[in-house]
Amino acid sequence: MGRIAIVLLSSALVSGLLGCGQGPKSGKGFSLPEGDIERGRETFVTLHCHACHTVSGVELPEVEPEPEIKVRLGGEVAHISTYGELLTSIVNPSHKLASGYKREDVAKDDGESKMTHYNHVMTVQQLIDLVAFLQSHYTLKPYEPTDYPLYY
Repeated sequence: MGRIAIVLLSSALVSGLLGCGQGPKSGKGFSLPEGDIERGRETFVTLHCHACHTVSGVELPEVEPEPEIKVRLGGEVAHISTYGELLTSIVNPSHKLASGYKREDVAKDDGESKMTHYNHVMTVQQLIDLVAFLQSHYTLKPYEPTDYPLYY
């Protein structure tokens, strides 16, 4: 292996290790108890999340007036959101806006999410149950490799 390759490999390794910092804002050690899926569904309805969201495979009460855009949750996806990603999307909805929608449909003029913040009314137990409910409705889409013909 050449000297330049060794230097580049070493730099990449050191950068990778330094990037895995364990500072005070690290998620390391963060763990909540298991949630209850049925109570999570109840929380979803109680907090009127279904006014702006649908959940794949779940019948939810109708809301009046029906919003122009409903953000789809659950279903078959190429990447399963982690517990932490789902939790962050609920408590800090502007952290990452829903993809696949026009920006003006999911964000206000200032770039913040249109999603209502429930942090001042939602209990920790409701949050735990809500994440359990949502996570239970995602399935990993099987990877389908491209079939390339053999060349001779």
